[in-house]
Amino acid sequence: MNVNITTNEDSIIITVEGSIDSKTAGDLQSQIMGTVAETNNVLLDLSGVSYVSSAGLRVLLMIYRQIKSKNGKVILVGVSEEIRDVMSMTGFINFFEITDSIENALNSF
Repeated sequence: MNVNITTNEDSIIITVEGSIDSKTAGDLQSQIMGTVAETNNVLLDLSGVSYVSSAGLRVLLMIYRQIKSKNGKVILVGVSEEIRDVMSMTGFINFFEITDSIENALNSF
């Protein structure tokens, strides 16, 4: 799994590539939670993510809760149909705004 974090004015863009599962979720959490604490807006680009397990969903929920507690916003970009289905079945999809492009997400902040 690869994680790239960039700052854009009043938001942070986190690009993840690979699977977010029980083996990688802890790494993802440790790499991004400190950065997420420094902003109110997070754009999470998942276009390079092929699989998200329950451990990965837990990390997404942690991000959501941290940002929501500051009245911020988390936007997911590039969510595959398979991941959308899993998020729909678990109810996680209701927590996030989902867009098809980084540009649209940045305009939503």
